[in-house]
Order: sequence, then C-alpha cells, then structure tokens
Amino acid sequence: MEGGLTHDAIKIGKNLTILCINNSFKKIPAKSIWLSGNPLVSPTTLLMFQLSSISTVSLLINVCFKPLGQSSLVSQIFGGMIFGPSILGHSQDVADTVFPIHSRAIMDVFSGFGIMFFFFEVGVKIDPYLMVCPGRMAAVIGASALIITTGLSIGLAVFLKTSVTMSTSLQNSLILVASSQSLTAFPVISTLLDELKIINTDVGRIALSSSMFSFLIGFSTTSILFSIKQANSHHIYSFLPPFLSVVAFVATNFLILRPKLKKMFTQAMGPKSIDEKTIASIFILVMVSAFISEVIGQHYIFGPLLLGLAVPDGPPLGAAISSKLASLGLAFFYPAYCAVTGLQTNVFDVDLETYYIIGIIIIFTFVVKLIAVILPALCFNLPIKEAVVLALILNARGIVELTFVNLWKDGKQIGNQSFTLVTVSVLVVTAIITPLVRMLYDPTKQCVSEKRSTIHHSNSNLEFRILVCIHNPENIPTIMNILEVTHASEMNPVAVTAMVLIELVGRSTPVLVRTDKHRGETPLLADQVLNSLIQYEARNEGCTTVQSYTSMSQFQTMHDDICRIAIDKRANILILPFHKKWAISGKIESTSSPIQNLNINVLNKAPCSVGILIDRGILTGFTSVRTSQLKFHVAVLFLSGSDDLEALAYSFRMGKHERVHLTIIRLLVSGDENAKDFKFDNNVIHEYRQANKENDRITYEERVLTDGLCLSSYMSSNLEHYNLILVGKTHQDSPLLHGLGEWNECPELGVMGDMLASPYLKTKASVLVIQQHKLRGKLLGKNMRFLRSKSSSIYPELPTKIICQGAKTDSFYISVDGSRHSY
Repeated sequence: MEGGLTHDAIKIGKNLTILCINNSFKKIPAKSIWLSGNPLVSPTTLLMFQLSSISTVSLLINVCFKPLGQSSLVSQIFGGMIFGPSILGHSQDVADTVFPIHSRAIMDVFSGFGIMFFFFEVGVKIDPYLMVCPGRMAAVIGASALIITTGLSIGLAVFLKTSVTMSTSLQNSLILVASSQSLTAFPVISTLLDELKIINTDVGRIALSSSMFSFLIGFSTTSILFSIKQANSHHIYSFLPPFLSVVAFVATNFLILRPKLKKMFTQAMGPKSIDEKTIASIFILVMVSAFISEVIGQHYIFGPLLLGLAVPDGPPLGAAISSKLASLGLAFFYPAYCAVTGLQTNVFDVDLETYYIIGIIIIFTFVVKLIAVILPALCFNLPIKEAVVLALILNARGIVELTFVNLWKDGKQIGNQSFTLVTVSVLVVTAIITPLVRMLYDPTKQCVSEKRSTIHHSNSNLEFRILVCIHNPENIPTIMNILEVTHASEMNPVAVTAMVLIELVGRSTPVLVRTDKHRGETPLLADQVLNSLIQYEARNEGCTTVQSYTSMSQFQTMHDDICRIAIDKRANILILPFHKKWAISGKIESTSSPIQNLNINVLNKAPCSVGILIDRGILTGFTSVRTSQLKFHVAVLFLSGSDDLEALAYSFRMGKHERVHLTIIRLLVSGDENAKDFKFDNNVIHEYRQANKENDRITYEERVLTDGLCLSSYMSSNLEHYNLILVGKTHQDSPLLHGLGEWNECPELGVMGDMLASPYLKTKASVLVIQQHKLRGKLLGKNMRFLRSKSSSIYPELPTKIICQGAKTDSFYISVDGSRHSY
C-alpha cells in the first residue's frame, strides 16, 4: 500500500513486467513535506515533477551542447536517457522514486497528446501542392533517397537474417529497423534547417522540397501497409474496406474541408481576426480526427497530420494556429515525447550480437543514402560540396523515426534491444551531422560579391541599380519619394528592384517569388507595391525598369534572400526600413526587434552599400515629390569617412532632380585644416561641386564646431525645414563624436544616425543612414590610406577621386582631372 494506491509489479523474464494497479484513477491528495509525507505519491504531483525535471535537465544540457554546434534534439533525448535505466534510472531506488512503473501510463498518454498536436502543426505549415509538385530536381533526389536506400537496406536485412545466426526477436526486428533508417522525414529536416539557419539557402530549399516529396511517398506507403494489416483474411477483397475508408477520409479532408476553410478564411483577413472559438473548434477536430484514424485502423497521428495538411497554410488560419501551438508544442510537448523515448532506452540490456548486427545496418543505410543523394545532385550540376552537405542533411533523424520505433515497440514488433539501438542511432547520427554541416557549409559565402558595389565608385553614365525593401504599406510613400528623387533619365537610367518582406508564420517553407508572375497568390501588400512601381515606371518611361519580389521567411534568415537578390541584380545600394515606426504625434508608435536584427544582419553581410531609412513621412502627410508644388529639401551631413562619401555621392545624384534643393553641410573641427583626411575629403567634395557647378539648386555650407555638445545643439535646432537628410553610418575619429557613442541606442545607425533617429529631434525629415560597401577589409583599408597619402601629397590642389579597378579590387587608380595614375 502506497498512499492509498495499491500496486503490485510482477517481473516475468528479463524484459516483461506485469503491473496490477487498484484504484489507479482515484484522486490521491499530495502530502506536503511539513506533514512528513511524500509529495510524489499523487499522480498529478508526480507528473508535474517529472515534466519539470525533464524540461530543466534538457534545457541545461542544451546550454552545454550548443557551443559544440549540437541540435536541441540531442539534448532532449539525452535528457530523457539521464533519468532512464541507462544512467540514473539504473539505480532501482531512483527509478522507483522519480519514474515508478505505475506512472509510465500517464506519461505515455501525455506525450501521445503532445506528438498528436505536434504532427498537426507540422501538417498546417506544409503546402500540399509543394509536396505533390516539388520540382524535377527535388523529386528525383527525394525519390532516390527513399527508394534506393529502402531497397538496399531491406535487402541487407534479409541477407543477414538468412546468413547470420541471431535471436528470434532480433530477426523479427531487422527489416523494421532497416526501414526506420531509410526514412527522410520533412518535419525532421525542417527543424534541423531552422536550427542551422540555412533554410533560405539553395541547399536548404532543395533539402526541404526533396524531404517533402520523400515524406509523401513514405506516408502514403505506410498508410497502405496499415490498411493491409487490417485485412481479416488473405483474400484481396478483405483489404478493400480498410483501404477505401482511408481514401474516403483523405477525400473528406481535401475535397470538402479544405475548400470550405479556404472560403471562410481568406488572406485578406489578419491572424487576429481568428477568434478563440474557431481555434477551439479546430483543436476539437484534431482529437476527432485522431479517433477516426484509430477506428479505421491507422495510427492516431495519421488523422491530425492529414487534418493539418487540409488547413490552409499561412495567414490567417494557419498563422493563428501556429502561434497558439508553437511555444507549447516546441518548448513542452516535443521535448516531453523525446524524453519519454529516452527514458525507455537501456544500453545495459543490449548484447554484443545485437550491437554489431544493428550497427552494420545503420552504417550501411547511412552510406547508401549519402550516395543516393549525391549522385542525382551531381547530375543536376550541384557543386560537389553542396551535394555532400545536402546528403548529410537528408540523412538526419529525429521525431518521425522515434514515433515509428515507439509504435513498433508498443505493438511488440521490435524488441527492447532494437528499440534502444535505434534511439541511440538517432542521437548519434544527429550529433555527428549537425556540427559537420555547420563546418562544411557557410551560408554567408553566397552573399559575397567579387566586385565593390557602391554609388561613389560606380560609373555615373551606367545604369543605377537600387534595391528597396518594404515591410508594411506605410513604407511605400517615402520609398517612392526616394526613388523619384534618385533622378532617372535617359543618360542615367535607374533599375529598381523592390522586395516585400513578410514574416513566415504558419508555413514551414520559405517563399521567394516574382510578384508579377504570382499575382493573386502573394499578400495584398505585394500587389500594392507592384502597382506603385508600375506607375513609377510609366511616369519615367524609357528611363527606368522595375521588378518586384515577395519574400516570406523568418526574420532570422530573411537577410539571405535580400543579399541573394542584391547580388543577382548587382545593386549599388539597398534600402531597408528602420525598425521603429512613428505615430502622427511625432512619438514612437511601435518597435520591432526582429526587424532591427534583420537590419544588422544585412549590414554585416550585404554585397553592396546599405541605407537604413528612418521614415517620418507620416508627420508631413506623405507629401509626394511628383504632385507637390513645393521644393523637396535634401541635406547631407558630411563629417568624414567612406560612409559619408557614399551619402555625398547619392545626394549629388538626387540634386539633379528639378524639384530637389540640395544642401551640403560640412561639419568641421577647428585646427583640422592640415590633416590628410581633411585634404582628401576637400578634394572629393570639390570634384563633385565642379561636376555640378551649373546647378544653382545645390548649396554648400561649412559649420565649425568644437565638441559633441555643439554638434548635438546644431542638429537639434538647424534641421527643421528639410524633407530628407543623408548621413554616413561611421566616421573618422573626431572630437565632435567623443562621448556621444555612450548614449547610442541603435548601433546599426552609428552615432550621428542615432541622434537623427531620436523622437526628440525637432525635425519632420526622414533620414537615410548609409554604409558604403567594403570589400576585403584589411587589404582595402591599407590601399585606401596609401592612395589618400599619394593624392594629397602629389596633387594637393587638384580634385581627385579614388576608383576601384579589377574584379578583385587588387589595384586602384587616381582620377585627376581625367588623367589616370595606377597603383
């Protein structure tokens, strides 16, 4: 007797225990430690203790393993194994106290609900069309990875069964073990790519599509096998009722439920429009679908996964469901299931014979899948290194493999030893693959530009290429004003590429598409941007070309898409919206940390110059340059440095527009007139002014300041009447900036940019903070200093301009009134 709960455990043989429990469902109050009782005697208290212990230990292990590049799956399985018979649970006292036998049923039920909702969420995030039509390359790789690997591994299992002496239990398990090692499961691959932050890369997209197609084949085959298993005789007609019931279930979900849900919840509705009753109804449907699956002879996860596929992915419904399930599922249910699996593993029960036979199958299957992926990938001209990385990713194991072996173990189809080794293989293979992929594949290399792409170093007679990014409709008016004043002409054409950036919610697969080729399929914002660009192109006919893309991905990896388009379009500059949004009152309305991190990632990895746009257009009513009769006042604050030179170059291009009045404000420090940087900057400014000397809309002024206090005072009181202010992000060391960096709230803007972004600044002007593209930093910096000394010492009075030459920027020349001097 234990706290009113009577249970007797009778151990029969090595691996079989019969547990008899009386009044097991009777509620037993927990006894506190102050009453000298055992709090764990209550099933509820015990369950809470078990879940909190597993979650805490798994989290601590994850913290320790993360610096080693390990996946969270490793820590979750290992966290369960710690409490299992392989480690702490090997002591009978610990096992009886923390995880007694009579508590296993409750844990199994809880983890079963967790895995059911996990697979439902997986289904919600998948677009069924992409599973059926993944593309030729992905279909070939996915089919090869599954069919070839399964065929050869099962063939090896049959050979070992007939040629090697082994126990009956191992013989019965061998083919199922080989099948589990051949799986290529989309949920596993998606989770791994997300952790590796390579889901937006070329390899990541191919891996996702291939795993989707492979998962579709495997899922369909498994359903058919379950139907065959339900046949009550060997006659073929006995197979039809179970099979037809599955077909009817699938048809009901996709031909009735999915169209109805699509009609009820359109993309024009936001995720917030989905009320709690709708979510509750969907969750009830999840449990009903699991029940129907069991009734027709399928596993209970079949129905929730199928229902998830029937729910339209993305906003509004898919996004709302994902937001409800994501935290609870990924942070609680998913680790609990992995840990429960780890609890059941006992490495001490495995004999040597099972180790080497199962080990042979696991290693053989791993190698065969590598070859089955690499060969077709090479046939599609994928580089060998990327083909190897792709093969490693598709070899990943995880939650799906664990689900199958748990199912087979519960059905007595595999023994405890085989179950333990398959679970350990998932742990070991994942532990090897994850750091190996991190080491072999660097996603930032696809963003590396071999040429320096800036405004300052570009030929003014060539096409000016600009990439603008848009998060919401409020960004459009100010972005269009900037495009307008960029001044497109027949002599200086402008190529505009717009990217609508949408956070990936309720989907697993990132999307990057041409908006004009997918109208109606993209969000409403994408159509609004495309319409604005078409109108802009019509107003500047013959002088501009426009393209629009829509990127739907997670903010953590969205910079990959931006940098990829910037390279493809050979952009001179890309413009990103600032992460703070102004209200009409002049105060900050909202702040987005994910957008701030996105901007920082782009600044660090962009293949061209970058501008961060602080949009205050709402304060002026979004006045259009095209329709307004007023002048558009632009100012550039010039202190020193390459970023200020980039801002200066862009401002002179804007100064050519007939409605723009440009003011160059040079900030000087008394006593710096003889500095080399001063002379170099003086020559560059003089060259730009000489090239635009006939333009009376350009004015130049100098402000001599003494310290940071004077700079702050000047910026607070002299910038009120401008519409747009340009400034460089970083500057040469100057007394004007000393001490101001300590108050910097947004380091991605630099010191002066951060001051201009302050809501307390007395101006309604939008601000463009520019960072010039830098190529091969150390070498370039050395050569720039060398050339500055040359230009200032040999030609102290002549306007000079340093220009990059050569694809790798190993050589430079100085342009002096049209003549060239190479270095």
